[in-house]
Amino acid sequence: MATSEEELFASVDALLEEEPQLPPPAERARLREAAGITQARLAAAMKTSTQSIKNWENGRSEPKEPRLSAYRRLLDGWAAKHTAHSTAPAPAPAADPHSETVPKTSTSPTAPAAPATQSVASAEVSAMPVAPESPAGRPATSSRRPAPKKTAGAGR
Repeated sequence: MATSEEELFASVDALLEEEPQLPPPAERARLREAAGITQARLAAAMKTSTQSIKNWENGRSEPKEPRLSAYRRLLDGWAAKHTAHSTAPAPAPAADPHSETVPKTSTSPTAPAAPATQSVASAEVSAMPVAPESPAGRPATSSRRPAPKKTAGAGR
């Protein structure tokens, strides 16, 4: 079945003319939080209640016009500023096993760097304090008060 270019363009134009949908509820909340705006502040700006904002962000309801257009415009603006990958915390740089801060175990270029990495990791683990374990059958904490200390002359 042959489709003409005009038919395809007409279909595309029809899609472009449709009202764009709001992003999913979780994305609405993520965008608001990325912008640093509280639900109460957004509610005041949208001239609605905080409960309405909560409902929009959890998918219980959607705004009606003219709020729908205003909310969509706001979300589009936030989306342009706060893409999903830019709001995520930056990953910590990985330790380079060949850097100067990690001791090398061999000067051979073909030797694996795993022993040096393992020794640093085990040193960090052994330096961490360890909480004493409670004896078996006894709770780690007690709600009882400690007994008063006895003095040598108290019993006479």
